[in-house]
Amino acid sequence: MSTPAIESTGQPAQTVSRRALLQFSSAMCSLLALPAAAASAMAEGLAKTPRQSVVWLSFQECTGCTESLSRSYSPTLESLIFDVVSLDYHHTLQAASGDAAEQARDAAATANKGKYILVVDGAVSTKDGGLYSTIAGVANLDMLRALARDAKAIVAVGTCAAFGGIAKAKPNPTGAVGVQEIVSDKPLINVSGCPPVPEAIAGVLAHLVAFGKPPELDRLKRPVAFFPATIHQRCYRRPFYREGLFAKSFDDEGARKGYCLYYLGCKGPVTRGICATRKWNGGVSFPIQSGHGCLGCTEPNFWDRAGFYQPLEGRGSR
Repeated sequence: MSTPAIESTGQPAQTVSRRALLQFSSAMCSLLALPAAAASAMAEGLAKTPRQSVVWLSFQECTGCTESLSRSYSPTLESLIFDVVSLDYHHTLQAASGDAAEQARDAAATANKGKYILVVDGAVSTKDGGLYSTIAGVANLDMLRALARDAKAIVAVGTCAAFGGIAKAKPNPTGAVGVQEIVSDKPLINVSGCPPVPEAIAGVLAHLVAFGKPPELDRLKRPVAFFPATIHQRCYRRPFYREGLFAKSFDDEGARKGYCLYYLGCKGPVTRGICATRKWNGGVSFPIQSGHGCLGCTEPNFWDRAGFYQPLEGRGSR
């Protein structure tokens, strides 16, 4: 049995085997902490749903979020784009450029009015009408408002889009803010991180397509499945913390033995995410495993308040 994947135009795009669809759905449900039985429901939802039109806007950003997504391994970027979504506009990944690129964005928004998912990475400039960041002569602020109006849902990818991130750091000369400070009348999911774990981006898109609604969110509108606990709670160095064994410099004996990096400024105790369990680059490593403390990049205002190499006050929960 095979399931036709449908383009946003309504035409069959390619054939996806039932087995492949179930494997994809099982992986996504595992990521989203959904029960095993939900895999069949997700597969059925994906099979019945035309490939979801996605319009991806990049504002004040470094392309790190797209780089992260390109390294997703379960699912791969290719399986996400070809089997689940129709990525109709994306500065970095699309072949078109110039007028053709802008026409593709407008065409996708018109053809899928009220149905497309709007993905935004990068902070939004608001000072002086947003003139400090423009695309084809259009301020990011105006483009966001225009495309948000007819979007089904919005996914703010990365801490810059979610909370303003580095662009919002003092003195914030462009008046940068997160998407949620501009748009308040649409379902919004914040997938924060600098950059986010790639499977979190893919998982949120898959959930929206299969179930037609956002996954469970926390108070900061982040998907609970990908921000379930602090990095500290799931860190393999936590036993050293409990025993009071800390590295005091990056090249001392404690660092060589893999002791806790708390006194080197690790923000793991106050930062939520799945870096310690999902890791990066196919599960190879994550910053703390590589010998550097967590910067707290999934949290609001992390750049201004982090004091990257200053320890948190007190030792907090063990």
